[in-house]
Amino acid sequence: QVQFVESGGGLVQPGGSLKLSCAVSGISISWYPMAWYRQTPGKQRELVASIIGGTTNYADSVEGRFTISRDNAKNTVYLQMNSLASEDTAVYFCNKRSPGPFATWGQGTQVMVSS
Repeated sequence: QVQFVESGGGLVQPGGSLKLSCAVSGISISWYPMAWYRQTPGKQRELVASIIGGTTNYADSVEGRFTISRDNAKNTVYLQMNSLASEDTAVYFCNKRSPGPFATWGQGTQVMVSS
């Protein structure tokens, strides 16, 4: 059974940085395009960044500030977030790039950007 365990969130001041980690079990991430998503109360989960092979893609709102990476040996996906702003406040999740409607999701990790 696939599991995603996100970590690394927290409270950070505007302009600060955080690095999120997602430990994956049950599948080998080397076989799948992977992604980070985020969700705020009352809104749908949105795609933030994805990595397909060596190619990365980002939402316009995070382009140039966030970097997604993966360590296949550790079966872990990362999201380096720089120049954080209040609009980045959300719960962040990782999953496959196209998880499908019945996909398993982790608990996510809360990121709060506030002074």
